[in-house]
Amino acid sequence: MEFTIEDIKNQTREVLDELLLNCSEGYYKLNPADIIVVGCSTSKVMGYHMGSHSTEDVAKAIMEAVLPVVRERGLFLACQCCEHLNRALVVERECMEKYDFTQVSVRPVLHAGGAWSVQAMAQFTDPVVVEDIKMRARAGIDIGGVFIGMHMRPVCVPVHNEHTSIGCANITMARTRPKLIGGERAQY
Repeated sequence: MEFTIEDIKNQTREVLDELLLNCSEGYYKLNPADIIVVGCSTSKVMGYHMGSHSTEDVAKAIMEAVLPVVRERGLFLACQCCEHLNRALVVERECMEKYDFTQVSVRPVLHAGGAWSVQAMAQFTDPVVVEDIKMRARAGIDIGGVFIGMHMRPVCVPVHNEHTSIGCANITMARTRPKLIGGERAQY
């Protein structure tokens, strides 16, 4: 099955809208300066084996669908690099400083970091690469099975979404809630 860049943008917008709707109230409500983590295999979006066909045009289309919405809501976007960079993340310097993340000395490239992180470096205002985000993400989108869970704060809860793919890549999404403590007499 073939997808146009416009198809990929539209599918991404639908997925993001669904995530944000699921994070709009109660325990799950996202507030300004909260972090959304996105991991993306552009190879999987195009129907190939992960890491075999990194595609900058696909990454750019997804970024153009995600970044304006995230900025409009006052959220931070954390873009996961591929395994060749140990799943480090590209964030805005402001995010790094606010949360006291540790910057690392590397510049993502197409085959060491991936097209998604390259786009983050190109489109963020003041991008930096950090080793990890200390499990601070409040919501996330995993495009193509790249395992974003390590960046989510406990308790991570799956979002059972209607939109389950972008291009050929499977989508999973998550949000977080505070831990429920106590026993049968506890009130939440």
